[in-house]
Amino acid sequence: QFELMGSWTPNPSDAILRSRDKLRAHQLLAAQGINLPTTVFGDSPDDTDDLLSLLGPPPHVVKLNEGTQGAGVVLTEKPSASRATVEALRGLYANFLVQEFVAEAAGADLRCFVVGDRVVAAMRRQAAEGEFRSNLHRGGQAAPAQATAQEQEMAVRSAQALGLEVAGVDLIASGRGPLVLEVNSTPGLEGIEAACGVDVAGAIVEHVASRVSIGNQ
Repeated sequence: QFELMGSWTPNPSDAILRSRDKLRAHQLLAAQGINLPTTVFGDSPDDTDDLLSLLGPPPHVVKLNEGTQGAGVVLTEKPSASRATVEALRGLYANFLVQEFVAEAAGADLRCFVVGDRVVAAMRRQAAEGEFRSNLHRGGQAAPAQATAQEQEMAVRSAQALGLEVAGVDLIASGRGPLVLEVNSTPGLEGIEAACGVDVAGAIVEHVASRVSIGNQ
């Protein structure tokens, strides 16, 4: 509604919708040549075995197409578990993705907080013992981190590919280099500000103020 009234926003409503649709987001990121975990999607109840064979042997990560803070994400460690999870979700008419499990990440990811065309803060999140999701809401622990030039470039490109100027971009380490796990259009501030001691909110306000002042000239 604000957009229809002529207000400017760093994250347009269409960009937020793109980021929250995991399938669409992965398609857009892949089209830009951004490295991602191997991901499959299928809608036919007859293609379950073919779908899983594209990923190789378990573990597999099954994700609801829409979900935040690690909700709707399941790790399956046996072929029978992967098949049963896929069949159960299809029985509920749920949209979902299945991804490779990147063991090299060792339960850790890197959250890069993008504002405009730069990463203003980064933190390393480590999953709690017995948990594979590193989300702070799932008991993950955060520590300040210095993203490499490659990681920063990937994070900014990922946000821009979805049309976002403020985003939390999650990357994981793999044997083939960093992979983009997710782009969050509504990233929390408390965790990363506490971990890094960076005024992320202030950086967002400064960015918005600069864009609005430029638009008014």
